[in-house]
Amino acid sequence: MPVVQSFDPKVISLLQEKIKLIPSLEGDGAIYLVGPIKLPVNLDGETAEFKWYCWLNCKEATENFEAIVAKLSASNLAELQQSSVLVHGDFADDASALIRFHSICHTGDIFGSKRCDCGYQLKQSMKHVVEHGSGAIFYLANHEGRGIGLFSKALAYILQENGYDTVDANLQLGFADDSRDYGDAIKVLKSLRTKPVTLITNNPKKLEALRQAGLDVEDRVQLWGDVSDYNCNYLETKIQRSGHLNDNERCCNND
Repeated sequence: MPVVQSFDPKVISLLQEKIKLIPSLEGDGAIYLVGPIKLPVNLDGETAEFKWYCWLNCKEATENFEAIVAKLSASNLAELQQSSVLVHGDFADDASALIRFHSICHTGDIFGSKRCDCGYQLKQSMKHVVEHGSGAIFYLANHEGRGIGLFSKALAYILQENGYDTVDANLQLGFADDSRDYGDAIKVLKSLRTKPVTLITNNPKKLEALRQAGLDVEDRVQLWGDVSDYNCNYLETKIQRSGHLNDNERCCNND
């Protein structure tokens, strides 16, 4: 169910400035183009500034942007994607194995965006698994933007550029802060391994999901890194508002 029933006029105003309607030449439907959105990208250790656009093809065309946003929050666009799992070593039978439930992040995993730490977490998790000798990376493709989909994530980024944190941006768009579900991934995990696992995560909700499903989680490996001016507030919000675990008491070097 949508978290927000009506939208703040300021939110709609901010989004309307960045949404362009491109009518179909055939007169049936339209493409909604959102952007530009600032996207600092890590290219071989150097930060390059890009402008990001995202588009959505719809069967109907309307200039009522509030109606567009409302419809997005009622549609699970992320469910149109598929998930994967990368297995390394003797995952089924080794006494100890690492696992990572990694939510897809189109901007971080593919483009190398520094607005988040997702790309770093994915690569570092893969390194951990290989160094450990056995493990699995579950790439959960229906989890974009904590479950809101790529286009809605683009709208959330616009709000973040105007003072909203990651939690409030999702809420203002009519979504829950975090609507991800790990049920399918857990079913796949159980089919691949029955022995205890060590979860690579900072997120207590992932630990709780595994334990509630009856899985034996013997340990946790935290995963903080790639901190920069671009994502420091994002990381602090994870700790302060989303309850992410941080054994070192802080993730940002902002003394």
